[in-house]
Amino acid sequence: MARRAIGAGGTLVLDSEGLAKLAAGDQRVRAFLESARERGARVTVSAITLTEVLRGGPRDAPVHQVLSRITVQPVSADVGRRAGELLGTTGLSGHRCAIDAVVAATALGVARPVVLLTSDPDDLNKLVEEPDRPKDERIAVVHV
Repeated sequence: MARRAIGAGGTLVLDSEGLAKLAAGDQRVRAFLESARERGARVTVSAITLTEVLRGGPRDAPVHQVLSRITVQPVSADVGRRAGELLGTTGLSGHRCAIDAVVAATALGVARPVVLLTSDPDDLNKLVEEPDRPKDERIAVVHV
């Protein structure tokens, strides 16, 4: 399956796996980061993602290094509401899906084009689905 071309600007959103792999030096995720930087895209994570990745010990150091160079989006009341609505629309439930819904709501609220790196493309594709938006403007969910 051919990957669609991503336009200039926009946002690269990392879920917990994207953040953890970037911190671990994963070459594929680093390539997405480099591509985002080349096109002038902003790189971001939801603050809720920190809950999944950080544990308060020395192993967090590489994650903190990554976080010092990217934007952490707060989980506002609006993002929380939108995440709940996404869960209601998709019929997904449970704490794992709630976290994914917050990441999805974050991705839906940032500058387009958006690439979302995730270990859970099935649920996140459902959560960010925008059938009324042209395909080339939809969020590109990428499994990492």
